[in-house]
Order: sequence, then C-alpha cells, then structure tokens
Amino acid sequence: MSVTKVELSEMAYEHLKVDKKKAAEMVDLFFEELKNGLVADGDIQISGFGKFTIKQKRQRKGRNPQTGDTMMIGERKVVSFHHSQVLKERLNSKKA
Repeated sequence: MSVTKVELSEMAYEHLKVDKKKAAEMVDLFFEELKNGLVADGDIQISGFGKFTIKQKRQRKGRNPQTGDTMMIGERKVVSFHHSQVLKERLNSKKA
C-alpha cells in the first residue's frame, strides 16, 4: 500500500474532525519536523513504530545501466529505518 501526503491529510481530516486546510498543514508540519530532526540530530525515534537514522555511504564503483560504463558513485548520506519490536510483532501476527 502506498499512501500520499494528500491521503494522509484526508485521514487526519476524517479522524480528527479538523478542516481540510488544517489537516494538510499538520501533515506537512509532521514531515518537515521529521526532515529537520534527521538533518540536525541524525536520528528520529518514534515509539512503537521505529527509528530513522542517517548513515554515511562510502564512495564506490558503479555502472551506468544505459551505457554499461563504469563510474564512481560519490560519498553520500542515506536514511535507514529499523522497525520497533511492537511493529515487528504486529507485522508477523496472524491478524495482520
């Protein structure tokens, strides 16, 4: 299942009984704070859900899939997610 920010805003509108503009602002604010936290601290932990962390990837050799040419992929930071035990149990329960 893929969920868009618009769909999340609609869910917030329906469940929280706030107007649609306020629901959209809440969703935007949540993701903005998530981004800010990752940039500032490198880790975001959401109890019962999981932890987002920033990892540094080293430079490595890669291949251009269109041309087949070898190239160097530069150093970069990536976001990694590790689920919580609560989420793991829910994913693996028979009711899921």
